[in-house]
Amino acid sequence: MKILAFDTATSQCTSALWIDGHVREISVHAGQTHSSLLLPHCRQLLDEAGLRLQALDGIAFGCGPGSFTGVRIACAVAQGLALGADLPLVGIETLLALTRSADGDRVLTCLDARMGEVYCAAWMRGADGGWQAVGPTVVCAPGEVPVPDGAGWRGCGSGFSVYADALEARFEGCVEVVDGERLPSASRIAELAQHELGRGGVAPELALPLYVRDRVALKISER
Repeated sequence: MKILAFDTATSQCTSALWIDGHVREISVHAGQTHSSLLLPHCRQLLDEAGLRLQALDGIAFGCGPGSFTGVRIACAVAQGLALGADLPLVGIETLLALTRSADGDRVLTCLDARMGEVYCAAWMRGADGGWQAVGPTVVCAPGEVPVPDGAGWRGCGSGFSVYADALEARFEGCVEVVDGERLPSASRIAELAQHELGRGGVAPELALPLYVRDRVALKISER
């Protein structure tokens, strides 16, 4: 299976080409330059592999949550490429992609959502090796993040770096190990997408972003 995958929901622009389990990835700190980096990176990966876009089995993208602009960039590029090459699409939740980089069977993913909030979700690995969400993905203040039952959880994502003190207090006795530098990886998105694409994926027009938050900015009074 050949999959082109990418994510622009965070400060990182990450792209990967997955070919039957072998992956080549380009990941750079992009700041606000995702729109100018993403397509050249995708072209570079395809050229290095000697592949045309039409030779792929599908495209996968990080559908969010994350930066509003970043999520829209990934979704729009994925839809455009898939429509032009008549390929199926799969949107993979950004926080789910984070779990694939964490050791252990219980993972708390938490990304900085700006505006004093975080995107967060808890995940448990099932008997089949897949991940199941423990409750919905939410956006909230660090001091209001839902605390899952039990101990032995691992925390990963930029939220644990930006709001270290608040989240440490919130998860005292619950989270044992924290990796606040971890960001979503396109190779992990491709790994997750292979199963969905094996079932056919979705048409480009049905691949939608996951925002979670329903407002873009704070009001003057809130600032």
